[in-house]
Amino acid sequence: MTAPEPPGELPGAEAEFHVFFDRHYAELARLAHLLTGETDAADDLAADAMLALWHRWDRVRAAGHPAAYARGVVANLVRTRIRGTVRERRRVAAFWDRRPEHTEDPDVPAVLDVRTALRALPFRKRACVVLRHAFDLSERDTARALGISVGTVKSQTSKGMAELQRLLGDGAATALASGRR
Repeated sequence: MTAPEPPGELPGAEAEFHVFFDRHYAELARLAHLLTGETDAADDLAADAMLALWHRWDRVRAAGHPAAYARGVVANLVRTRIRGTVRERRRVAAFWDRRPEHTEDPDVPAVLDVRTALRALPFRKRACVVLRHAFDLSERDTARALGISVGTVKSQTSKGMAELQRLLGDGAATALASGRR
């Protein structure tokens, strides 16, 4: 991410912020990466922190230690992101805990294959497939349960079912989609 204009053409506070941005953006992105372990998220978090700093730049630069303040902003953004992820996982875990203990006359090897294949899916794809097909929730209800958009539910469900078809073969994935477990 780069600041929009060169510092020579910017008045006072803008020029100061531009210099701060150039000097500290990479440091803030590294901090976010170390806290999250995610390169893409780190870049987004550093950019969000810089935006927040720009909106309060007069107060930040008057505080005396803008870099320390910026590191605190990054830490708070990471904390918020982690809390959101934990809440999302808890919502899905609540649905997993409500599954019936016994099914009528299950085909045990097929059930074990499907469970193993589901565990191989990334979390969001697995959650969308399970909520849509095993719990028979609508796209809107699934989106609400996971805190994501309906478009994301459609995309993740489609990709998850394609992966299940690849892992299980056409018959098992079709059975899952039709509700036969």
